[in-house]
Amino acid sequence: MSNIAVIGPGAVGGVIAASLVQAGHDVTLCARRAIGDVTVALLSGDIKLVAPVLTDPTQGRPVDWVLVTTKAYDAAGAAAWFPSLVGPATLVAILQNGVEHRERFVPWLAADKIVPVMVDCPAERPLPGRIVQRGPGKMVVPAGEDGTDFVQLFANSGLQVSATADFTSAVWRKLCLNAPGAINALLLKPTGVFHDEAIGRLALVMIRECLAVGRAEGAVLEDTLADQLLAGFRAAPRDGINSLHADRAAGRPMEVDARNGAIVRFGRKHGIPTPCNEMAATLLATM
Repeated sequence: MSNIAVIGPGAVGGVIAASLVQAGHDVTLCARRAIGDVTVALLSGDIKLVAPVLTDPTQGRPVDWVLVTTKAYDAAGAAAWFPSLVGPATLVAILQNGVEHRERFVPWLAADKIVPVMVDCPAERPLPGRIVQRGPGKMVVPAGEDGTDFVQLFANSGLQVSATADFTSAVWRKLCLNAPGAINALLLKPTGVFHDEAIGRLALVMIRECLAVGRAEGAVLEDTLADQLLAGFRAAPRDGINSLHADRAAGRPMEVDARNGAIVRFGRKHGIPTPCNEMAATLLATM
């Protein structure tokens, strides 16, 4: 059993925390405010998330692992917890979107304490006291001793967690998946919108822009990836709402810079045009 602090128990963080509790770990939740009773509907069934909740960073104590599940734009807010939670042997796993996990947190942590995690866990919070896992949860970490230890945390958790020697491909593949989510956020329409042929063509272009940039960064991505992802969108529940869509609908900040913005920035680095992602990032950034 490990002592684990989860910073940011939102939809994804709640599923991660509940899965760790189910696996027998000692979990503490770190949040901005008290969250009350929370029931998490895992794929295996409902579980009441029973764990201590800290709302003040000074209340923390060093743990074995810190898992950061906040939105990518809130790196500074998450880092406020590090002085109390991070001891000499603590490792910090960054479970966020995008491809810049370590870069976001090196202002506050030594790079060798950071474990970047590609997380793909469809989850929603339809009500304040309820979190719903909408599909299989998957995480990938870089191969090595720290990655192996992270994988072992989730043994018997119901989540698929693995280590890879090619983490670059894993995060860029996930970014290809995330890219068309900007369409949902702009239209405020759920996943069913991808059944529209014109929207489907736009999604393919956005994915292919990301694919080209990812390859320039060293990712190995197959030519058929865009078609595979679009088929996946169309096979998913039509009422699914991604986090970018949910945040815009609720008037919250959005992870535009870490998602479509990153595609644009890395595209400029390599001289690769990304006009559809740039338009999406520009429009969402003004909303």
